[in-house]
Amino acid sequence: MSHQQHDETWKKLHTHIDEWVAVSKTHTTEGRVASYIPELANASGDILGICMMDSEGRTILSGDSDFRFTLQSISKVFSLILALMDNGEDIVFSRVGMEPTGDDFNSMLKLELIEPGIPFNPLINAGAIAISSLIAGNSTDEQVNRILHFFRDIADNPMLSINQNVFKSESDTAHRNRSLAYFLKDNGVLDKEVDDVLRVYFSHCSIEVNCTDLARMALVLAHNGVDPIRKQRLIPRRFVQIAKTFMFTCGMYNASGEFAMNVGLPAKSGVSGSILTMVPGQYGIGIVGPALNRKGNSTAGVHLLGILSQEFDWSLF
Repeated sequence: MSHQQHDETWKKLHTHIDEWVAVSKTHTTEGRVASYIPELANASGDILGICMMDSEGRTILSGDSDFRFTLQSISKVFSLILALMDNGEDIVFSRVGMEPTGDDFNSMLKLELIEPGIPFNPLINAGAIAISSLIAGNSTDEQVNRILHFFRDIADNPMLSINQNVFKSESDTAHRNRSLAYFLKDNGVLDKEVDDVLRVYFSHCSIEVNCTDLARMALVLAHNGVDPIRKQRLIPRRFVQIAKTFMFTCGMYNASGEFAMNVGLPAKSGVSGSILTMVPGQYGIGIVGPALNRKGNSTAGVHLLGILSQEFDWSLF
């Protein structure tokens, strides 16, 4: 994209973003706020916010962009990257596969049915639990601190922290995730204690951000691991390629194919109603809209991204 095209796009975004957010916000009534983690149920269902950030750090904000939320499954992208940086591809992909499942994000069905009994990919819960066990550290505290500092560096925000209320709520109600973890332990995928691994997993899911933090993190991925604002490489290019490939194929749960058809950008959603996506080489985008559809994705957020992709022909397909 030329400088002139960028300026024209940015001007059009400034002019119309509030209008598009208002249109998409009407779709919040089609979804429901996640309640299986009780603390998440406290969010209002009519929230919709967005931040877009360009390579110079300029932002466009609209709607409820200052609303704070936890990363939830979006954190799986960055825990995967950190595990790859700590261990390399061979070790990581001996514990998780590289394929979409077509099943719900918390399903354990194929762990038992299909050999070798490792999770299909790192973005389903079982896969992310396995990845959490691979974060380097001599203790659980050290693992959690390394994750938190890594996320702070990617977001360029030293104030990021773990929402302890969400962490406790997740831990207290994590019966399915505990079942997954014990199954992985029995299959030899986990070589650490289940409770220790789950503490790491719940911790990175409970890191609290806003749309600007999310857009900043997405911007680094959009530029293949280089922070274009600080002019610093934070992630090896190959590991960003891996992460973005998983985002294309698995990032929107088992609606990833539909999202690829309608939006066509690499993305990752979380059950807090958050979506991280990007226009490669151009923009980082962070969205929050807690009302979810039956696949676990933000109803209004997905609608808004559909508008933006069509208006600016952003689909990579």
